[in-house]
Amino acid sequence: MTYGIDSGARCAVVGYGSWATALVKILLENEAEVGWYVRSRDVLEHIRRHGTNPRYLSGVHFPSERLFLSDDLDAVVRGADIIVLAVPSVYLKTTLDALSEPLDEKFVVSAIKGIVPDELVTVAEYVNRRYGVPFDRIGIVSGPCHAEEVALERLSYLTAVCKNMDDSVMLGRKIRTPYIAVSHSTDIYGIEYASVLKNIYALAVGVAVGLGYGDNFLAVLISNGAMEMSRFMERTYPASRDTFASAYLGDLLVTSYSQFSRNRRFGLMIGKGYSVASARAEMNMVAEGYYAAECVMKINERHGVEMPIASAVYDMLYREAPAASALASLTDKLV
Repeated sequence: MTYGIDSGARCAVVGYGSWATALVKILLENEAEVGWYVRSRDVLEHIRRHGTNPRYLSGVHFPSERLFLSDDLDAVVRGADIIVLAVPSVYLKTTLDALSEPLDEKFVVSAIKGIVPDELVTVAEYVNRRYGVPFDRIGIVSGPCHAEEVALERLSYLTAVCKNMDDSVMLGRKIRTPYIAVSHSTDIYGIEYASVLKNIYALAVGVAVGLGYGDNFLAVLISNGAMEMSRFMERTYPASRDTFASAYLGDLLVTSYSQFSRNRRFGLMIGKGYSVASARAEMNMVAEGYYAAECVMKINERHGVEMPIASAVYDMLYREAPAASALASLTDKLV
């Protein structure tokens, strides 16, 4: 028996960025119709007329007759059973402010790898507190998977996460394709926080690359980031979890090394001497690690976990610490 997902559950995606666009592509592999909330009228009309998103993954062509496209969030939510949230975390509150349709009887899936900034909670926690969606009707889709490679149909791996394993399996069936392999988990807390923390460590990697550090140092930095992530999760929410699995370590690795990683790119600019303001202005997509760095430090005030890498990133982004000195002071704290 499942707690919220059955094989006939209708899916809708909220957001029209690169990952939202990739998720619509994935879901259309298995679903007869997918709802899609696109707030921009220009983008919506372009997708409707041409079957492509003009701003993101423009090479992906959609069968528009199989899309329920709308800039009316209530209409999209009303017509679906599973609501997949795929907007940057910084825009989640304003996006959902347009919603009057109740969410508490929907199954809400977060594909957002970030903290809700003003609330200092994960997306799952926010949806639970603000909209009354019980945790047994909340899921996570995560893993080492960049939208650009999904667009190219390169083999990628995702993890479907729900409190109940039966629901994880059912959610996995919605997103499994010939180019998407799926694993399953019930560790909502751990995998969601791993997806947040890895952005901070990837940002640190970008800074190091920008400053001229080599592969030997990067290997140490990333492995220490993995240990830091494990310490945080064990202190804040102990559970039986394998942090070497792809949804934890794999996501950290791809975000740290990939040419598609916006967090690495953001850090690279900082390492090359950009100010935080100018780096943010030049990015055409949101680097979640920027917001996560502040949020995680504030959350950690309650827990006191040793997090030297996250602290160094926070100092660079929010305390105007020079990147070179922040990285230099970090080197003695790595093992």
